[in-house]
Amino acid sequence: MIGRMIWLTAAWFTWMGVLLFGSAGTLAWLAAWLWLLEWAACGIWIGVWLQRVDPGLLAERMSPFAQRGQSRWDRVFMMVVTVGWCAWLCLIGFDAVRFSWSHVPLWLRVLGAIGVFLDIYFTRGVFAANRYASPVVAIQRERGHTLSDSGPYAHIRHPMYSYAILLLAGTPLMLGSWWGLACVPLMVAGIGWRAVKEERTLAEGLPGYREYLQRVRYRFVPGIW
Repeated sequence: MIGRMIWLTAAWFTWMGVLLFGSAGTLAWLAAWLWLLEWAACGIWIGVWLQRVDPGLLAERMSPFAQRGQSRWDRVFMMVVTVGWCAWLCLIGFDAVRFSWSHVPLWLRVLGAIGVFLDIYFTRGVFAANRYASPVVAIQRERGHTLSDSGPYAHIRHPMYSYAILLLAGTPLMLGSWWGLACVPLMVAGIGWRAVKEERTLAEGLPGYREYLQRVRYRFVPGIW
């Protein structure tokens, strides 16, 4: 399974590199190389850890974005997200390098790199608390899907989405694109919409989830939403 994970990671990050360097028009973009290296290295670290503690979750995380039992709206959402993500990386490449529209100070770039790392580090805690953290919205009956309410789930309903905001904001900062950062509120709104839809799906099919919604009030940020 580790071999498959490394192959998938290499393929995905090669494709993202094509988008970034192709839109930038050059391979001489140190920030992009560092971003790809940081995210790939941390991703493999998480994968090796999952293989040791929960190989079933690792297999689920490597599953396709379209699966049997997945809600139709979620399939459409994942297709839109995939296209949007690719377009976003191209916009960042055009902005930060090819046309140099943006000039992000070094300290903010470093802060962005820290944000990317923290997203991946905190997501490890999500996986430790929720062995059903699938990339798609579906009740995993074949895996004995049960409610996860410990760890970060004791405080917010969607910690993985909450931590993803660090990645979404950190990426354009690290790569030096104000235009990329300007897209982040729309992207956060998108995952917020998915969170609401996901809650409805889980409330209908996952025992105890309706009570969980009453017990844990906030989705992303305690005291805010």
